Amino acid sequence: MMQIDFNKGEGLVPVIVQDFDTREVLMLGYMNEEAFQTTTETNKVTFFSRSKNRLWTKGEESGNFLEVKHIELDCDQDSLLIQAIPVGPTCHNGTTTCWGERSNTSFGVLRDLEITIKDRKDNPDENSYVSSLFKSGINKVAQKVGEEAVEVVIEAKDNDEHLFLNESADLLFHYLILLQAKGYRLEDVLEVLKERRK
Repeated sequence: MMQIDFNKGEGLVPVIVQDFDTREVLMLGYMNEEAFQTTTETNKVTFFSRSKNRLWTKGEESGNFLEVKHIELDCDQDSLLIQAIPVGPTCHNGTTTCWGERSNTSFGVLRDLEITIKDRKDNPDENSYVSSLFKSGINKVAQKVGEEAVEVVIEAKDNDEHLFLNESADLLFHYLILLQAKGYRLEDVLEVLKERRK
């Protein structure tokens, strides 16, 4: 059970809400103890509204709820970080965040996929396709990347967007496996691209 210090802020603690997938900061709100309990019970982010002087569940009017995935307490025990999946725009102005930005990335999904792939490598599962690829060796993993790349090229010449996107997803998936097989992560490739940008 989290030992949240509600006394420092006269009964309230600041809460930063972050998109679970993109890690983008969506909004800032405040919770009292009742709002925190309601949030954990309903799995929907609920604040204490200082202007309305009552509990307020984000999305209670718009339907744009924030579905809780993970809650962390900071080192001073007086602020919270909530990772959530937004159902629709977070801001009442219709933007993704309360700072008017619109998200166009899903790097959180890639990060989670990398974690899963690494787990399949470190803890082989006989029922796992990924584990079986690692067991087959680097040549087989590299071959699969080559095959998927060819399929992307073939689909790029046609007009079936669904097939093209699916083959692209397969290519990216197998490339992440190849990176892990070689002992690298996507972050290492991004560092090379950052260096080239200079």
